[in-house]
Amino acid sequence: MTRKFHLAWFTNFAADEWNEPFGNGGQPWDGRFYVEMAQALERACFDYIMLEDTLMLSEAYGGTTQAYLKAAIMAPKHDPAPLAALIGTATTRMGVVATLSTMAYPPFLLARLCATLNHIAGGRFGWNIVTSGEDTAAQNFGMDELPPRELRYEMAEEFMQVVNLLFGSWDPDAIVIDRARDVYADHDKVRPIHFKGKYFSCRGPLNTAPQPGGRCTYVQAGGSPTGRAFAARHADSIIATANGVAGMKAYRDDIRARAAAIGRDPDEIKVFFLAAPVLAETDAEAMAKFERVTGSDEFVKRALALYGSFTDIDFSQYDLDRELPHLTTNGESGSLDKFCQWGSGKTLRQLVRDGGTTSSIELIGSPETVADQMAAAMEAVGGDGFLIKAPFHRVSRRYIAEITEGLVPALQRRGVVRSAYEGTDLRGVLREF
Repeated sequence: MTRKFHLAWFTNFAADEWNEPFGNGGQPWDGRFYVEMAQALERACFDYIMLEDTLMLSEAYGGTTQAYLKAAIMAPKHDPAPLAALIGTATTRMGVVATLSTMAYPPFLLARLCATLNHIAGGRFGWNIVTSGEDTAAQNFGMDELPPRELRYEMAEEFMQVVNLLFGSWDPDAIVIDRARDVYADHDKVRPIHFKGKYFSCRGPLNTAPQPGGRCTYVQAGGSPTGRAFAARHADSIIATANGVAGMKAYRDDIRARAAAIGRDPDEIKVFFLAAPVLAETDAEAMAKFERVTGSDEFVKRALALYGSFTDIDFSQYDLDRELPHLTTNGESGSLDKFCQWGSGKTLRQLVRDGGTTSSIELIGSPETVADQMAAAMEAVGGDGFLIKAPFHRVSRRYIAEITEGLVPALQRRGVVRSAYEGTDLRGVLREF
């Protein structure tokens, strides 16, 4: 039996290929480019589009913003929540996921925003749960630095308690719209939550209507052991990076074991592995494209600036042609471990070349070749799907078409991805298979 798997897309509200031959020029900032992208992905039957976000302008690379602003790396970047609303109204079946930080929002405000977006999207909204991983982000919210990672997750656990209680503060049938009795909502079915915890307190109830399906879909990226435990406890979908098929299988097996150990059905959690296919008409042309881009010093510097932005490490201080010393971070430790491949003996330049497309596995070739590679990987891993990201950290209409008009039809011909939706809300779409 052919194993069917899921597809999602990873992007952010940024300038993208502003200086490339087939880019969008980095203008305008009205969100239309992303709306049209989402519509193309929906025609290709993707599960969801995920809008990544950060809350700072990084100075990680070289201690200055120059590398980031010069090349538009992670900046400018606009708020994903309004864009999620635009996409939600411009699509009908595909999910839209926005990244919202537990550091930046009070639980009540975040729960209210998620409930509103989920209504706008008709039950297709997902919250990508992050705690933020950059001290410069913390400094935008009145802190000198982030709490240690373990404490951030402890706070996030309590945050989730509050949000879940708020989502449950209205019974599903609280809105009765009884015109004869002139009653819109039954006050006996709406309750304060009176939550007082170690980090948060909230009276409640939420002042938005009950959501389709009770709550929005939860998405999370758990890399460290604590992060994996958090994801296994809360997530409907997990986004992950791993080194190769063996690493992907080990990660998914670990998440499923953690879920089973706390009484969750592992099949309720869909793991999407980050992948950045490099496509061309032939395998040789695709490999030539990959070598041409990743072989340039400019690409190496831009990639290291990007990795530095979410690991909070200044890679400019290390020799490109030497092995990295062992590094630790209070930022995204899972991303750091994936990139650095500790013990491999690779130089920093080789790490960039091997991880430059941020793929869990290397996918380079014609649509037919890459479709075979993806199907074989999912068969070996056991599921659940791929989170597509543009290679070389730029997205263009050309690349969107290569995926939606080239790769996806090749996958559909093999029967390994859907050709039509069955579920009507995001969790339903995720659990179709």
